[in-house]
Amino acid sequence: MFEPCENGCMSILEAPVSVLQIAADERSSAVSLEASGVASIDVSLAALDAVARECAVGMQSGAAAATDDALLDYQRRLAASARQLELAAAAAAAEISHRSRRELGYSGLAQRRGARTPEALVQRLTGMSGQASRRLVRVGAMVAELIGSGDGTGDLGIAKEPTTPAWLAPAIRAVADGIISSEVVDAIRAGLGDPSDSVSTDALAEAAETLIAESASLTLELLASRARELRDELDAAGVASREQERRDRRYLRLFPQADGMTRIVGLLDPESAAIVSGAVDVATSPRRGGPRFVSAEDRDREERIVADPRTTEQLALDALVEMVDAAARGIGTERVPRRRADVRMVVTKEDLDRRDGVGFIDGQTATVSVATVERHACDGGVVPIMFDRSGKALNLGRTQRLHSPRQRTVIAARDGGCLAPGCERPPSWCEVHHIHEFAKGGETSVDDGVLLCRHHHMLMHNNGWRIDRRADGYSLIPPPEIDRRQTPIPLRTKSGAMRRLIGSVRS
Repeated sequence: MFEPCENGCMSILEAPVSVLQIAADERSSAVSLEASGVASIDVSLAALDAVARECAVGMQSGAAAATDDALLDYQRRLAASARQLELAAAAAAAEISHRSRRELGYSGLAQRRGARTPEALVQRLTGMSGQASRRLVRVGAMVAELIGSGDGTGDLGIAKEPTTPAWLAPAIRAVADGIISSEVVDAIRAGLGDPSDSVSTDALAEAAETLIAESASLTLELLASRARELRDELDAAGVASREQERRDRRYLRLFPQADGMTRIVGLLDPESAAIVSGAVDVATSPRRGGPRFVSAEDRDREERIVADPRTTEQLALDALVEMVDAAARGIGTERVPRRRADVRMVVTKEDLDRRDGVGFIDGQTATVSVATVERHACDGGVVPIMFDRSGKALNLGRTQRLHSPRQRTVIAARDGGCLAPGCERPPSWCEVHHIHEFAKGGETSVDDGVLLCRHHHMLMHNNGWRIDRRADGYSLIPPPEIDRRQTPIPLRTKSGAMRRLIGSVRS
């Protein structure tokens, strides 16, 4: 299966503090936790372990009886506590790294404990992945550097070499304050990149502040996409080079296994991913919540796929193998029609006319250069979709219940995927939802149709949610039992090209 590559019971945050305070008061020294050093860490961890166990037991036995609001509050508070614990773990990991620094050689802590690197030692101690342990060490060092005592060391006495880019300081401060996790820092750093001749450190720092503010309402994957989008807005001229950098990282390796199987390991650049993922989605979408409204000629085929005894992952692999075989033989199969999978490029007319700016691949989050858009246009042709300055598109009227392929193309270009907040389903996995029910007089039009994945489409129909169209776009209206005021929630298009168009109009 091809997946895209590269961010809650009693309060675990508040309870340990009160227990620690009692323990500290009972100590004969009556000193603060900070002054008591290692002894206080031991006391803290002992109290934390007891309260964490109590919290876990309480959650397992009491979660089912909690109200919806209380349960969601528990989850939020546990997440906040987990960020604080991660900060403590990062501090310990950074000190392990310092005691294992290269100049100590075999006398360093990691080497003495049989680990090749401090990250490997942290991984062994915590059971984390290699990537997570490396991030823990890195973020711990950056936090220590940021809150250091001013004498060249951090709070733990870590010898400081500048490791934190100046523009990343707001994100590191947010980690130190328990606002965001280390995973969010990595997403911000990777997405925004490094300063350049055209992008200053001040601009990156401002972008980082924006991402920190938005992180509470975005998944880690959407935050990473948003970070790349902000970088593209700051540095449109560098899109082509970043696109090439991603392409240069692509690879595919086949590893024969001892049992006769072969393992596939690879990394796809966005353009390649659009081709492969789109083709595999066609073969497996009936199993994975794909659109329900299909033509009669496709229904029999999709019913056979649903009833197929193979797993969805096995179907995906078999479809990929058949594609390769069909391409080599120049033939088609039931699962692999003899036609190329569509790769839809979306770009504003202004950018295309200027041969500058950025383009977008339908279903992918990374931008591409206008040159790549032109290449696909030369190969597959251009479907012009005209929007007015408010983002309103053509209206084909109330002629049929199902939206036409052209209408779906327009809606996909406008919405860029499922409009539900936090949902990452691409257009190919979505259905067109009539915001005014067709059975009650709604039109099969572009304006009255929005993309929703099957899950969120069912929520609209079954749970009392609705979508309203307003002059400035679409808003999600919760049912009264969720929000008595039914406060509209603005729906943000997932289409980078549409955001770029609207942004240029408003500016």
